Amino acid sequence: MTQRIGIMGGTFDPIHNGHLVAGSEVRAKYDLDQVIFVPTKNSQPRFKNDVSPIAGEHRYLMTVIACASNPDFQVSRVDIDRPGDEYTYTIDTLRSFRETYPDAELFFITGADILVDFETWKDFNQLFDYAKFVLVTRPGANIDWEHLATLPSEIEVLEIPALAISSTDVRRRVQIGLPIWYLVPDGIVQYISKNHLYTD
Repeated sequence: MTQRIGIMGGTFDPIHNGHLVAGSEVRAKYDLDQVIFVPTKNSQPRFKNDVSPIAGEHRYLMTVIACASNPDFQVSRVDIDRPGDEYTYTIDTLRSFRETYPDAELFFITGADILVDFETWKDFNQLFDYAKFVLVTRPGANIDWEHLATLPSEIEVLEIPALAISSTDVRRRVQIGLPIWYLVPDGIVQYISKNHLYTD
């Protein structure tokens, strides 16, 4: 049988329970064999402004900690270790996975906020040659359905209640000394504290 693999890209700055629930929900809905989390090389992708300069290695290790207890989750270093450009591009990520899994059906999982500038992504028209896109969003989020209808049919949108949690809010809470228990896995609370992340 053809493998069905989810690829969940993101800065994971830090990874939180919403990301994990999203991965689990997409895996169940699309009957995926596994979901592979792929932290970006840089925590400041060109389409985001409100992010922190946390090193890729910290974000990778937090993702490993968060995914360790779920046998359906894996974590890849493919973008963290990619040489060259400051940024990593989804098309390069997908090409790498196609080389590794030439016969698998790939599903790229990411936040629906990409719709704002999705068509400006590198090699946009080629993205759908490699994977189906599943955009996850919080209930009640403002989705431009008319714009979405103009894009390829390989895009689906899935509401994830736990995505009311955001990495931005987690970072803000750390900065002002509020608890982040139950917003992120326990091991991530400890990792952030031990490494003094997200504090000025």
